[in-house]
Amino acid sequence: MDGDHDRGMAATKLRPPSSPRRLVQRPRLGDLLDEGVAESVPLLLVSAPAGSGKSTLVAAWALDAGRPVAWLQIEASDSDPASFWSSLVAAIGRCRPEVASVVGPLVIGAQGDGRVVVPAIINALVDVSDPLVVVIDDYHLIDDDGVHRGVERLVDLCPAQLTVVMCTRVDPPFRLGRMRVRKRLGEIRAEHLRFAPDEATALLGAAGDELSPERLDDLCSRTEGWAAGLVLAGLSLERAPDPGRFVDAFRGDDQLVVSYLSDELLDAMSAGDRQRLLETAVLEHLTGPLVDAVTGSADGTSWLADITNRNQLIIRLDSTGEWFRYHHLLRDLLLLEAQRTMPQRLAELHARAADWFASNGDRHQAVVHRFAAGDVPGAIAQMYFVGPDLLGRGQIRKLRGFLEQAGEAAANDVACALGWGWCEYLSSRHESARRWLDVALAVAPPSFDPVIAAPLRINLALGSGDVAAALQCARQATADGELWQRPAELATAVGAAYAWAGMHDDAHRALTIAITRCRAEQRLTAHVLTLIYVAIDVAEQGDRAASQAAAVDAVTTAESFGLAAYHGVAPAFAIRGRTAPEPGSARADVARALELARRGSTDLVLAYVLTTCGDTLLDLGDAAGAALVVEARGTIDRCADPGIAGAYLSRIESRHHLPSSSTDTARSTQVQLTDRELAVLRYLPTNLSQRDIAAALYVSLNTVKTHCNAIFRKLGTSDRKSAVQAARDRHLL
Repeated sequence: MDGDHDRGMAATKLRPPSSPRRLVQRPRLGDLLDEGVAESVPLLLVSAPAGSGKSTLVAAWALDAGRPVAWLQIEASDSDPASFWSSLVAAIGRCRPEVASVVGPLVIGAQGDGRVVVPAIINALVDVSDPLVVVIDDYHLIDDDGVHRGVERLVDLCPAQLTVVMCTRVDPPFRLGRMRVRKRLGEIRAEHLRFAPDEATALLGAAGDELSPERLDDLCSRTEGWAAGLVLAGLSLERAPDPGRFVDAFRGDDQLVVSYLSDELLDAMSAGDRQRLLETAVLEHLTGPLVDAVTGSADGTSWLADITNRNQLIIRLDSTGEWFRYHHLLRDLLLLEAQRTMPQRLAELHARAADWFASNGDRHQAVVHRFAAGDVPGAIAQMYFVGPDLLGRGQIRKLRGFLEQAGEAAANDVACALGWGWCEYLSSRHESARRWLDVALAVAPPSFDPVIAAPLRINLALGSGDVAAALQCARQATADGELWQRPAELATAVGAAYAWAGMHDDAHRALTIAITRCRAEQRLTAHVLTLIYVAIDVAEQGDRAASQAAAVDAVTTAESFGLAAYHGVAPAFAIRGRTAPEPGSARADVARALELARRGSTDLVLAYVLTTCGDTLLDLGDAAGAALVVEARGTIDRCADPGIAGAYLSRIESRHHLPSSSTDTARSTQVQLTDRELAVLRYLPTNLSQRDIAAALYVSLNTVKTHCNAIFRKLGTSDRKSAVQAARDRHLL
């Protein structure tokens, strides 16, 4: 979301809702929350069914707490890890701006990886002595296991000055038993939230004053002190001719809500109010102009203010009276009633909402309502903007959800196909990502700029260990000489291709641009990766001191961004260990590099890390290094063109006298290839077989074999992959 609308509606997620018109003070429950904070209990769990008064209790307590309280109102879309952590960090930032400025960009770079984000939040808070309460409301809407693990870890690592208050309909999937034993959990449950008769009197208002103590006790018994039941009973009592008889007939279970809405609330309303409630049930949040746009009215702002004053199930989300929402119970039942009575109008209502959101700069909500309206083409039309934005925010799950709703139509749109390609690539499903990239390029209109797809093409090529393909794409993407004007991701990808190809001057130019662009665009992950490619490029040139400095810079930057746990940092740890001044540090970095690389690296990166770490351990006299080199050989052999990683491995195998499928002994630049040998050499980085090369050059297969043998001999190699990299090293390719 963007623009003024974003700052208006989205901000309501980050502050407690306004108190209801008839707020009941419940000091006994406020004391439980106060005690938990005073005793530094990391998690205060407020867990009870819908309508129990959880949010009202905690919001009133937060507004009157006299201490900093960060508030996050969860929505269904927050199940995307990047969305959840971005929202939580933004909530904390309202009380601790320095935390948001440091951790906020990191969430995007780490795509909401809790293993990265949680330590960063803790590190940012640990040195702040002032207490902070973080409230997470409606946590039951989260259904992502990664988010659950991250929040549980946040609770485990909580410094004494931080308390998390969680409101939820169902218990989170945490190890609550362990937390209880360790006295790291405080609990307020349904039995605590039940309204006692004296509290119920205040909740019922004037209607409650008409009841005798016995009738009041009976009403509390029938509702089991359920807040929503008492609120609905109070609304009915105001119109009941015989309050005593009403109490005798009153039911206090969930069925009460259904019967009340159909028989009491909706029927008792004016036809206009009833219709407008049903029409606006398609909206998660309400503001006057939006109500007018959806219902065709002209008084949405005053209507919201009036109906909120008359109904406690409509919640004011801000102090200015701009944004509102229906109580979850009310909205659920309104939607059911709307689907029953006017199903044919729902698509039209969603379409009007989509138009309003699009005109107010909120393309994300526009897409949500386009899909809800069944307007798949209209939703897809927005994906050219929404897709890159979600990728930039690291919200991959949310993007995938939109693309799944697009269905087969995504295959006919370049933006959707590219979005699918990135989703699959970032999930390490490279073959699927490659197919989607092919689809995107096949359906792209003539006006499409192919450079937009270049970062994905380069990353896919490197991910499959095909440096030649990555290098070809990098050259095409930079042919116009406008790398400075392109996004940071392109410069990083181009620099990576040149670095893995051993083309040091080209790599240096691209990576220098990438660092500048990453800083300007606050692309933290790309920034760290760029520094890692710098370290790889410098290490290949053999300057030990410069390699150490570059690796230290990459690791230090990753740590400062909270990305030290990101698997992509493995090569930097490996190089730092290889150039470490003393054995203890070297072994520690080797262990760290291997742990990270095995977590999720591509074959190219894994082979490089295995080779570097194996070389380090062998120099330290550790025989375990040989096994790593052998593993690296098996990994490198899966790569179509491993670039400098293959050449490096061959050198290590030779230096440590280990068996190898190739040798790279001659490093002299004085290599003379004939014109025909050079012609054959240019085909070696491709996927063409020797027979295919022969056909392309109009010569016999035996002639190509003879030229290949001569090339291998002159370059000091014994296989095609090593020959390609050796030729690059000598500027023959």
